[in-house]
Formats: sequence, structure tokens, C-alpha cells
Amino acid sequence: MYKQKTLKDSFSLSGKGLHTGLDLKVTFKPAPADYGYKIQRIDLDSQPVIEAFAENVRETQRGTVLFKGNTKVSTVEHALAALYAAGIDNCHIEVNGPEFPILDGSAMEYVENIQRVGIRELDALKDFYVVKNKIEVKDETTGSSIILLPDNEFSVNVLISYDSKILNNQYASLDDMKDFPAEIAKSRTFVFVREIEPLLGVGLIKGGDLDNAIVIYEREMPQERYDKICDIMGVPKMDATKLGYIMHKPLQWDNEPARHKLLDIIGDLALVGKPIKGRIIATRPGHTINNKFARILRKNIKLNDVQAPAYNPSVPPVLNHEQILAIMPHRFPMLLIDKVITLTDLYAEGVKNVTNGEIFFTGHFPEHPIMPGVLIIEAMAQLGGMLAMQYAENPAEYEALFAKIDNTRFRHAVVPGDTLLMRVVRTAPVRHGMLALKGYTFVAEKLVAESEFMVQIIKKN
Repeated sequence: MYKQKTLKDSFSLSGKGLHTGLDLKVTFKPAPADYGYKIQRIDLDSQPVIEAFAENVRETQRGTVLFKGNTKVSTVEHALAALYAAGIDNCHIEVNGPEFPILDGSAMEYVENIQRVGIRELDALKDFYVVKNKIEVKDETTGSSIILLPDNEFSVNVLISYDSKILNNQYASLDDMKDFPAEIAKSRTFVFVREIEPLLGVGLIKGGDLDNAIVIYEREMPQERYDKICDIMGVPKMDATKLGYIMHKPLQWDNEPARHKLLDIIGDLALVGKPIKGRIIATRPGHTINNKFARILRKNIKLNDVQAPAYNPSVPPVLNHEQILAIMPHRFPMLLIDKVITLTDLYAEGVKNVTNGEIFFTGHFPEHPIMPGVLIIEAMAQLGGMLAMQYAENPAEYEALFAKIDNTRFRHAVVPGDTLLMRVVRTAPVRHGMLALKGYTFVAEKLVAESEFMVQIIKKN
């Protein structure tokens, strides 16, 4: 799960738009690493591309609407939910109109086609937004709220509440995204009959019908008015005294509306731009508060572009001190890694406890001990060496040496008592024994140093 993903192949879906009623076609294509989700309006002369970010949302009435200048594309949330739940980080999407087709009002056709064409892993690190502290947004007017709590995975809990005899309080949850296809994807959007006339009055739901939505008739109205609404929707007239669900396909679950609200949250939070590790608890959610919350997360990401590795000292390391000594040629006082806590083919994370007994503090500086910046870089390089040695056929016969250092920045001093949390990420494929790396060092959540460097794997002597 630590590598970015995209589609193996392209697929297209066609249907009418929920709000415009237009015949539309949307195509999903593979995209390279770090591309994200981008949507292109191929029906326009300039074929503008809209980045799927929360700050590009300008309208949230009955759907999420992305803008670039005056160009818009709406009803994107179901498709984005399917991509996000499948773990797809990068996708180029083309649409020949101002919205995605509504299909059956759910995300199921998107999911089925993703499963059909398959998913391809990319040679780039998946960049998670790891929730470290509680984040909460409330709307006192509507009673809506979203809370995000730290967790090891992404999960969602939703409570909806309506003043309705038919649809009152419902709850839905999803603890594992692998269950999205079976438990959430088939849930359909819903509308109350009393909302239809006002929505049509503002130019929305022109393509809505009894096949692409859950339609709830829960407040009795005069037969004449009910007949008029039926005529507008192009359906046979119904008895105005009979309340209930009036769509053609019955409910798939008793709490299908709550499940669809959960689907919408996933689609709207896909606009954060990073997969999230945290638990969402949403009360009376809707696209407006969903987008407000996604914007807050986007701001947090911009302020903390790189997050510190998650470190729990009680969890056994991947490599302890003795195991590191068996691989690395360095010894005291130049061995600057105490633990390796993560080691993959793409990145490594390690720990260095900086004590008052470090030999370099004797002269740097006696009255104001500061760890030399060059040694922080050396510590990252040693961790990079641990990553590099995985590419050697017989690591005992090879060693990793510095080949290049670039774009190094020191942001804060490191002093006795600090614990360095380091991450090094491979930024390009290994070529001719050369490994390009980007390294970060943190103290707690604070980034203290970063550098780009190259390590060369060479045979000993």
C-alpha cells in the first residue's frame, strides 16, 4: 500500500447528466506518479484541465462542482469515491460536458470498471496525510459536524438525521476500504419529492428520474400538485395519499441513504489530494461541510508539506542496533543510526537518539552544544545506505558511499536529548549502482533538516 497506483488501462462510461440532462461520456485513463486526479473538458476548444482539489470547488448544492475560471464540471464525487477507495492516486479523466453522467445514482459502475481494467503500481511513494491530532468542523446553523481522529487506516462513520416520517435517523460505517465495493458503492443518491420543484426552479436535476435516485415521498400534498411533479419527471401519476419510497428499484439496505452520504464524504475528501490515515466521524454531513473540511486539511498539508515518521518506541524495530552493525561498516563514533523502523524498496525510516555523551559536543560547542549539520546529513546518508544495500546481490561484499549532495537546508538546531526521526525516499530508479534519494530529519513533528543526495553502491576494495 505504500506505492502510488493508477489504472492499468482506460475505460469509458456514458449516460445522462443528473442536473443538465445531457448525454455525456466520461473516460478514465492511467496517469504517471504524482499526477493526482485531473479532469479535462474535451468538449471545449481549449480543452481546459481542472485539478481535483478542494479549493477549486465553488458550488455544493446537490453535488460537488469544480471550477477553473468559468469552466466547470459537476457531479464528480461518485467517481472520485470509487478511485479513492480503490487506492488509485493518479488518474486523468476526460468528459465531454459540464458534468459526469449520473448512471444509476451510485458509484458501482465506476467500481466494476476499475476492477475490470485493473490497477497498476507505480515506482513512487504514496504520500499519506497522517492525522496526528483531532480536527473538528461544525456548522451551528445546520447541526452538521465532521471530526477527524488519529488512526492507522482510513475509516468513516456517518449519522444522518431528517425531520421525516420515512427517513429519520440512520447510521453507516466503513472500517476497511476493501469493503467499499460490497457495502457502499451500490448506494444511490436520494431526494425528497418536496425538493424536486425548487431544484428544477434553479436549473438542477433535469436528468433525475426514478431509475437514478432514491425518491422519498414523505409529506402528503394535494393530488393536483403531485400529478404535476409526476408529469415533470415523466412518470405515471401516483396516489398522493400513499407515502414512502417511490423509485423503481427498492432499497438495497434499510440505511442506504446513510451509506450514500458516506460515499459522498469519501468522494469529497478525495479532493484533499492525499490518502488519509484517520477516522472520520460525520454528523448530518453534506457537500458544503465536506468541502469546508477538505479545505482545512489542504491548508494543513500546505503548512506541513512533509510529515514526521510515526514512531512508537514500544514497537520492535525492523533492524535493531546489532543488526545494523552486521550490515554497516560504520562504528562509534561515526555510526549515527540506532534503529531502522521501516525498510522497503522505496523508502526507509530510522531513529537516532542524540545524547549528551556524543563526542562531537565536546567541541561543538562546549557552552552551547549543537549537533553539526554535516552529521545530520551523514545520519540520513547512512539510512540511505541501508536502503541502497537492498539492491546489492550480496550486501556483505558491497558498501554505499556518498556521490553527491544537493539542495540541503537546516531549519532548526539539534541539541542533546533530541530524538532524530529520519526518512529517506528513493526518487528515481537505481541505475549503474547509483541511488538518488531525498532525506528528511525531524525532531518530534518539526522538520530540522532536508537534503537531496546520491549514494553509490560499490564492491569493497
